[in-house]
Amino acid sequence: MSTKLLNQRIAVLVTDGVEQSELEEPLKALRDEGADARIVSLKPGTIQAMEHADKGDRFPVDKTLDEVKADDFEALLIPGGLLNPDTLRSTRAAVDFVRDFSEADKPIAAICHGPWLLVEADIVENKRLTSWPAIQTDIRNAGGNWIDEPVVVDGRLVTSRKPDDIPFFNEKMIETFAKNGA
Repeated sequence: MSTKLLNQRIAVLVTDGVEQSELEEPLKALRDEGADARIVSLKPGTIQAMEHADKGDRFPVDKTLDEVKADDFEALLIPGGLLNPDTLRSTRAAVDFVRDFSEADKPIAAICHGPWLLVEADIVENKRLTSWPAIQTDIRNAGGNWIDEPVVVDGRLVTSRKPDDIPFFNEKMIETFAKNGA
């Protein structure tokens, strides 16, 4: 095990409908680097992951949003999928949680549709980022500079497009979290 992220507490904000690979692979990468990565969700119990349109595995929730605050963590990971970030961006507590990370100048990594939460938290203006192509207009309308690349880093913000980009995403996420962590 590497120790680039040893003792860093990372929040992984997800709910039902998260794309399984975008949760599972970055979560494993964080933990392999020594991070204490915790699944934070809207309700206790488990969340249902998806493999595109099919049900995937269930994952245990470590903490609910009402039990945590951004100050409890050094960084934030927002996996994608379609349903996951759409539900989260409609939930005030989730949007506030994301905004609190940004206001505290803590690193945030988001993949696929995950940047919808960044848009809703009003933190993409004048930022370079990428996402699943279908939400590029939302990002541009919020003042962001959308770029079609596998991974884009703008300061403490790391974004990526899709499951095929996960190896690039994980590398830049770990690098950014290690550089900007505790």
